[in-house]
Amino acid sequence: MKALAIFALSLCPLAAGPPNSCAQNPEYRRFDFWIGDWNVEVAGRIVAKIRIQSIADGCIILENWMPFGGGEGKSWNFYNSTTKQWEQLWVTNTGEILKVAGGWKDGAMREQGPTRSGLHRHSFTPVRPDRVRQFCEESEDGGQTWRTAFDGLYIPVKSPNTFHVGQIVNLRPIVNRPVR
Repeated sequence: MKALAIFALSLCPLAAGPPNSCAQNPEYRRFDFWIGDWNVEVAGRIVAKIRIQSIADGCIILENWMPFGGGEGKSWNFYNSTTKQWEQLWVTNTGEILKVAGGWKDGAMREQGPTRSGLHRHSFTPVRPDRVRQFCEESEDGGQTWRTAFDGLYIPVKSPNTFHVGQIVNLRPIVNRPVR
């Protein structure tokens, strides 16, 4: 019994993993330029609000897509240290799923993967310190030809009510009011 307890305790460090491993590795920071609260503009019109958060101690970038016309979606974006690629798993409120992989190339995060009808590829490019362009294309002929599926510009939301995970927020004291 004592040997079993010693064996179980010896596994604890393996289960926990190295502390702050994602925060310490610069490759996990490659996509940090996308973190924030954004308005998404397409052809000069704001079509969605989006919140991009760093979660799980910097190991995952969570996308919360909130378009004004419906069609909510979320994605998990993460660096896979085994494959040495960035991966995205996108899921919508209608059950659509997209899995893509890629990495940083030519000044942008570029990923590609299969869809039900062919291929999808996209890029996220920091165009200024406070702007990000997302450009998506789809192919139905194995990549011979591509059509634009989305071309959006992310513009930061500047609001006193907007804050990011880890940011210190100055909250006003709550006024005590009698309960009736």
